Amino acid sequence: MRILLIEDDPNLRASLVEALCRERYTVDAVAQAEQAAMPLRDVHYDALLLDIGLPGMSGLSLLGQLRARACALPVLLITARDDWEDKVRGLDLGADDYLAKPFMLPELLARLRALLRRASANRLACVQIGALTLDMGERSASLNQQPLPLTRKEWALLLELALQSPRLVSKRKLIDSLGHWDRELSANAVELHVSRLRLKLAASRLKLETVRGLGYRLLEQAPGRGEALAEAPASRPQE
Repeated sequence: MRILLIEDDPNLRASLVEALCRERYTVDAVAQAEQAAMPLRDVHYDALLLDIGLPGMSGLSLLGQLRARACALPVLLITARDDWEDKVRGLDLGADDYLAKPFMLPELLARLRALLRRASANRLACVQIGALTLDMGERSASLNQQPLPLTRKEWALLLELALQSPRLVSKRKLIDSLGHWDRELSANAVELHVSRLRLKLAASRLKLETVRGLGYRLLEQAPGRGEALAEAPASRPQE
């Protein structure tokens, strides 16, 4: 599991990185919220440990930005402040938990484990990308709120791509993940299932992209220019 830590105190930051690495987490650590912009955009993290009192952009401001763009990354706030209003504001902005300094390391690790368990349970319950929803319990799919008929292999393939989205999934991994459906599954068979899925997703903004020689990834495309104009509110006539 990969954790992003944003903490400006160098001693505490180093101690937390060491402790998290001992627990077999992969940790990226920065001192300012601004330094996290690129990692948050390009890297998949399982949780964010976020100090509230950061230089420059505050932790609460960063949290607000993440939730405003519908980022569901689990967030554990770390604060030295005793003001209950900051804690309430953090939770209202979308933080999953908070821990006040000074704290005992075992408590932080326990809260992090609980946070990851809840996030994992939520992911297992339902996976949603744009207009696509995959119900893990019912093993059913819907697109644009309408049932999406899938074969067993198409379901397994689409689920694997959705769980990894927007990251690339190698053809080898897809063959392995679908192998329990068909021991003789070939690369050509995967390509056939991908082609069928493309047709079934054609009525949405989802794109099942082939990266030649590497694999596939499922992406949600931005609305086209004409579509964006159609959705934009009409301007008021000038008086």
